Amino acid sequence: MSLTEARFHDLVDAAQLAVEDVFDDSDLDLDLENSAGVLTVRFENGSQVILSRQEPLRQLWLAARSGGFHFDYDAASERWICDTSAELLGEMLARITLEQAGLDLEFEEL
Repeated sequence: MSLTEARFHDLVDAAQLAVEDVFDDSDLDLDLENSAGVLTVRFENGSQVILSRQEPLRQLWLAARSGGFHFDYDAASERWICDTSAELLGEMLARITLEQAGLDLEFEEL
């Protein structure tokens, strides 16, 4: 069953809020901006991570120095899963944060 538009937006909003909470609780010097469904994380070294909703595809997209990644929501596991690597969003965010900012964070909810 495909996601309704409302459910999709609720899920993306929850994922972006969870990401913001992890970064807010970290010791990283960074800027967070959430505008029009796009969450931008700017690290002290100038690198960025961008999470954006792609409504027509019902996907959550992640852009980082290492590339762009597309995530589908898996209702069975209640997680966002990369459509090419099957990596969980939280696992990828943890890896990317370590690579780009040098801090090991856990995104357990994702």
